[in-house]
Amino acid sequence: MDDFPDMTGKTILQVAPELSAGGVERTVLEVTEAIIAAGGRALLASKGGRLEDEFAALGGELFPMDAKSKNPITLKLNQRKLERLIARETVSLVHARSRAPAWSAYWAAQAAGVPFVTTYHGAYSGKTRLKRAYNSVMAKGDLVIANSNWIAAHVHAEHGLAEDRIVTIPRCVDLAVFDPVAVTPSRIATVRQRWGIVDDPRVTLLLPGRLTEWKGQLVAIEALGLMSVQELKGLVLVLAGDPQGRAAYVTKLEDAILDYKLGGTVILAEHERDMPAACLAADIVLTPSIRPEAFGRVAVEASAMGRPVIVADHGGGRETVIEGETGARAEPGDPAALAGAIRAFLDVGASARAGMGKAGQAHVRAHFSKQGLQAATLNVYKRLLE
Repeated sequence: MDDFPDMTGKTILQVAPELSAGGVERTVLEVTEAIIAAGGRALLASKGGRLEDEFAALGGELFPMDAKSKNPITLKLNQRKLERLIARETVSLVHARSRAPAWSAYWAAQAAGVPFVTTYHGAYSGKTRLKRAYNSVMAKGDLVIANSNWIAAHVHAEHGLAEDRIVTIPRCVDLAVFDPVAVTPSRIATVRQRWGIVDDPRVTLLLPGRLTEWKGQLVAIEALGLMSVQELKGLVLVLAGDPQGRAAYVTKLEDAILDYKLGGTVILAEHERDMPAACLAADIVLTPSIRPEAFGRVAVEASAMGRPVIVADHGGGRETVIEGETGARAEPGDPAALAGAIRAFLDVGASARAGMGKAGQAHVRAHFSKQGLQAATLNVYKRLLE
């Protein structure tokens, strides 16, 4: 593509734990697409997963590796595998996206003498010296990509990394996919059918994301538990996400729904693959994470689809939602604050919410396009390869 630096003759190796659903995996695909479009080869060392077919369709080449393991022996074995891969495929640059495989990739890139890039995808917890040492690999890139200004500040403060080694490249949304015009009414109807709310006139709140406590599903249930019976008559909340083995947390959510008498008001749905249609099937999208999101892709996707968003007021979420214009921010972990934001959205009416959605679309198109992320990432590669 004309906006991308030429990658002809360059072989880029990305390293990521797996290819399931998530921000890391989606960014792997976006950068793979850009490398191929710019004339390069795009390799990935990973355990693989549900996105393998999509990766292959883009022209990416998968090299299976147990990249999820934190076992020190496995890390050293992976280092050797990566060293052989780098030599055999004449890899020009290595880009690591997660801590465990990043250690193997870092050692291999050093041994091979090729540039090493990391993307700092989250504010990794590090209360002990050992954990902070483990996290430090994500700051060892010749250049370190931060996916929000908040993460960039964290990297500088946590690791003392010089600011000229940090490049802020926000996560993005594919505006060709997340375009209301591109979504047919039948797709929206199919999503609502999966949720069991076909022709339901209630205002639909959607909280998408894997079922884990820090994503804030319990906070959302508790927020509805603070609302009156009359308010609840006009609401339905859909929690769409995989438990990923967290059966105890699912039980906790089910118990909370019973305790607050929210049966029929809160729906536990499966992971939603058609997120553009899911956003249009909802009226308001929630991302009430109790821990800071490094960026918060869901909020940007929802805004791209013209839906107002309520985010937790911390981390990268502050950079994706303009308070009072494209959505609202609520105190993290505070059910009362979230309930208040939901009430405010209900009170202003559908027309005002639609206006917020349009403002959100404009904001996303100006700041969070896929092409912007792709061009910026390839320019990081170009700086090091030159």
